[in-house]
Amino acid sequence: MVIKNLYAIPFATLMECFLKAFEGYFVTMPADPEYYRERWKRAKVDYSLSYGMFDNEALVGFIIHAIDERNGHKTAFNTGTGVIPEYRGKRIVHSLYEHAIPELQKEGVSLCALEVITKNEKAIKAYEGIGFTITKRYKCYSGSFNVKTETSDYELEKVAASYFNWETIDQKVYSWDNHIETLQKGTYDYYVVSLQNKPIAYFIIDPKSGYVAQFDVFENDPPHWTRLFSAIQTLSENIRINNVDERLQSKVNYLDIIALKNTVDQFEMELSI
Repeated sequence: MVIKNLYAIPFATLMECFLKAFEGYFVTMPADPEYYRERWKRAKVDYSLSYGMFDNEALVGFIIHAIDERNGHKTAFNTGTGVIPEYRGKRIVHSLYEHAIPELQKEGVSLCALEVITKNEKAIKAYEGIGFTITKRYKCYSGSFNVKTETSDYELEKVAASYFNWETIDQKVYSWDNHIETLQKGTYDYYVVSLQNKPIAYFIIDPKSGYVAQFDVFENDPPHWTRLFSAIQTLSENIRINNVDERLQSKVNYLDIIALKNTVDQFEMELSI
């Protein structure tokens, strides 16, 4: 078996291996190749720094890396790792990283990062064996919700991304796919919630899917949380939210209050190289 980068690999070949590797996964993965083409484009996937394990030209395992400057580090974010079932147990992910790390270092990458479902104990053990350590725990949510409020004293306004000063909105609390550097390359709508002409909250939503990529209040006041989700509810009563840092207790508490279902939890793991 040999390791090669994925730069010249047909996208259909990569997707065939990807979907086979994720059959029977902890969550159901989308099957539409265009979903991944667009998602990985937004995330800044670099196929020349992404790697596959090949057996007689057949792709049997892979690491897909997005590359960007984040929080002071040139980072390689693993946006997808998989090995097809018949090749598991052969330390393929370990071999891929052993090959990838020197190549990433040559390109100035100083940090590797990834997300892994907390129940995926085999994967966590494998990443820890490579040297990754857990740095965050994320909670994911989806479903319907109902915000009961007796007042509609707020104003909801759709704005351009440039409305916000992103330097004052902490992006370190957001995961790779929810970071503003990724979102600005997508087709998201940006909203500000105001009270008496003063902005009190904001959110970023995919109008087609109801995926809420970012949301927060500017002052941690319980009625502001209610106004924020009341505003979101006017656009979609079924939403999906991925990767809420569990240390953000006010966010987590309010999601519990509105009984939005916690579907899965993830770890973020990092490795300095």
